Amino acid sequence: MKTRLVFMFFAATSIMISGCGSKTRAPKGETELVLPCSEFKSDRKTFRVYSYGESTDANVAKKKAKSNAMSELAGMISTTMKVVGDNYVKSMEVNNVEEVLERFEENSRTVINQELSGAKTVCDRLMEVHKSDKFKYYIALELDGDKIVKNYYKSLSKNDKIMVDYNYEKFKETFEREMENQR
Repeated sequence: MKTRLVFMFFAATSIMISGCGSKTRAPKGETELVLPCSEFKSDRKTFRVYSYGESTDANVAKKKAKSNAMSELAGMISTTMKVVGDNYVKSMEVNNVEEVLERFEENSRTVINQELSGAKTVCDRLMEVHKSDKFKYYIALELDGDKIVKNYYKSLSKNDKIMVDYNYEKFKETFEREMENQR
């Protein structure tokens, strides 16, 4: 009897454990594809993107992938900085809101263009596509959000007119709140 109870306990435990580790299945007739480098996602401290390029030439595939990723990274940062600038200026309740926003956006474009050159490759994979004589190059890039904010501040501090309406700590707080929404 005791042996039987022990056996039933282990059988029930193994069923529960195997049930916990089961993966969700794709709907019938579909297969989930996981692209190389796609595990790199933005978080509250870092902007990250992944992309790929395809060509009959491996170098062209790499250039396409990097160009696509840089474009996506620029768009992501630009959108985030626009929201941050809008929220920051509104929270400061500056009288000349439109003028300040224009200056912030102009400054943001300059900083983003400078920062993109510092994007780091965190993943890259070259694949040969069977039966097609083509190559696919997968890439993931990242940029440090804190570095962007610091360089943004440095750029703003050179313009006395903007600095009158600017509070670094308040801006950084607004930026961090928006980065939290990136996840």
